[in-house]
Amino acid sequence: MTARLPLIVTRAEPGATATVRRAAAMGLDARAMPLFAARALGWAVPDPGDFDALLLTSAQAARLAGPGLAPLAALPACCVGQATADAATAAGLSVAMVGDHDAQRLLDAMASRKTDRILWLCGRDRSALDARGTALTALPCYAVEPVDPPAAWAAAIAAPAVLLAHSARGAARIAALTGAARRHLSLVAISEAAAAAAGEGWAARIISGRPDDAAMLADADALCHKRE
Repeated sequence: MTARLPLIVTRAEPGATATVRRAAAMGLDARAMPLFAARALGWAVPDPGDFDALLLTSAQAARLAGPGLAPLAALPACCVGQATADAATAAGLSVAMVGDHDAQRLLDAMASRKTDRILWLCGRDRSALDARGTALTALPCYAVEPVDPPAAWAAAIAAPAVLLAHSARGAARIAALTGAARRHLSLVAISEAAAAAAGEGWAARIISGRPDDAAMLADADALCHKRE
């Protein structure tokens, strides 16, 4: 007999609902249980002439940066993942490059193309990047902050399930909130950094081949099938 394990989506909204909808279209029993909430930060728009390109490592930057994006629209935007690229396009930016791995690999590619002055529209809490000799300016325009787990969280992780970790910070929080329960839980991590932050001891732990929902959900689909 084949049973489907539930899929627990912990990313902040609106991403959580979007992921659940994609998963449901695949026939998965997906449940939105955000462990973070995103909010806009005030930020001062720099002179676009001081930069050669924008770096966006999360769709939240494009969604929450607000009207300050307009003066930067002439700069080519380099985005991690197609979801970030789509959000950048929707915000009026011109996407020049879409990275299909993590932020560091995209930055490496930018550096190899002699993109010297880079404005990184980022979150307040972010992973460190090696600038690879470029002038990389990090400018926080949003914050993603922990929220209390939903009321159904304890019941959801009490039985076998699959969880998605869309960031290293998210993976670390999932690990802290699952504890010993991870022995019967499986995890799909968006990157090697996220997998490392999640730690060991999972029933299964998979690193997605690309940093996007489609790849993560393909991996989750395989894990959500359990033989009984």
